[in-house]
Amino acid sequence: MKKFWIIIFISILFKSCVNMPQKTINEGLKKEPVLKYPVILVHGIVAHDRKSVIDFWGRIPGVLRKNGIKVYPGNTDSWGSFESNAEILKNTIDKVLQETGCEKVNIIAHSKGGLDSRYFIWKYGYGRKVASLTTVSTPHHGAELADLIFRHKVVHTKNMRNILNIFGAWYGDINPDMYNVNFLLTKEEMKKFNDEVVPDENVYYRSVYSVMNNAFDDLVFFYSYLYIEKAGGPNDGVVSEASAKWGDNVLRIENISHAEIVDYKKRRISGIDIPDIYLDIAQDLRKRGF
Repeated sequence: MKKFWIIIFISILFKSCVNMPQKTINEGLKKEPVLKYPVILVHGIVAHDRKSVIDFWGRIPGVLRKNGIKVYPGNTDSWGSFESNAEILKNTIDKVLQETGCEKVNIIAHSKGGLDSRYFIWKYGYGRKVASLTTVSTPHHGAELADLIFRHKVVHTKNMRNILNIFGAWYGDINPDMYNVNFLLTKEEMKKFNDEVVPDENVYYRSVYSVMNNAFDDLVFFYSYLYIEKAGGPNDGVVSEASAKWGDNVLRIENISHAEIVDYKKRRISGIDIPDIYLDIAQDLRKRGF
C-alpha cells in the first residue's frame, strides 16, 4: 500500500506525455496582442524544451508568434532544483535580451516553472530585466502530492534515490535532482520558500490557475484529483486551488486540468481554445505597456 500512491504519481506524470497528440491543429490569427518585450515560456516537471515528437506547449507558441509576439523557451531542466534552473534561466534571458536588443522580458511559467522563475528573479535581482511573471497552475504553497510521496519510507532509500538519479540523467536534464525537487515542493518547504523569496516590486506578477469540475474531466488525473480534493479542496489534478492562488492578481479558469492548460490535447476543452488563454494573458501585458 505504501508504494501504491508513488506508482499512481509516476503513472500520472508519464501517461499524459505518452498520450499527447502529435499533429498540430491549424493555428489562425485571432487577436492583435503585439508586445513590447519577448515572452519566455518556462515549463514545469516532466516537460522539456529539447526537440521532440511531443509538443509540451501544444499550439501555444505558434499562436503567440502568429500574433506578432517573440517567444523563446526557458530551457530549464524537468527535474532541476530552484537553484540550478534559476542559473539556466539567467543564461537564457541574457541571450534573449542580447539577441532582441530589448531591455526586459515577460515570463509565462507553468507549474514548478513558476517557482523556478520566482527564485530566479529574487536570487539575481532581475526585476530590472523582467517586466512580468505570469504563473500558470503553480504550487506556490506546496503540493499535496509531494507531501504524500515524502511520507513513504521507500522514497528515502538509497536504491530509490539511485533510480531517480539514473532516470533524470536518461531524461536529458543537465542537473537532475528528482529526490530533492519533491522535497522542495512539500508544504513545509514552500512556506520557507515564500518567507525568503519575496516578490520584486519592479515586476508585475499574475497568478492564473484552473480547477477540474470532477475527476472525470481528465481521466489522466482521476485518482490524483480525488486525493487532492480530500486533502486540499478544489484542484486541477496536480495543484490545489489553495496552493495556486498567490498574490492579489488572480484568475481562475473552470473545468481545465493541470496538463490541459498547456494545450497537450490541442483542442477545445470545456468550450475554451487553450491558446486563447495565453492570448488573453498577452492582451493584459500589452495594456500595461509590456
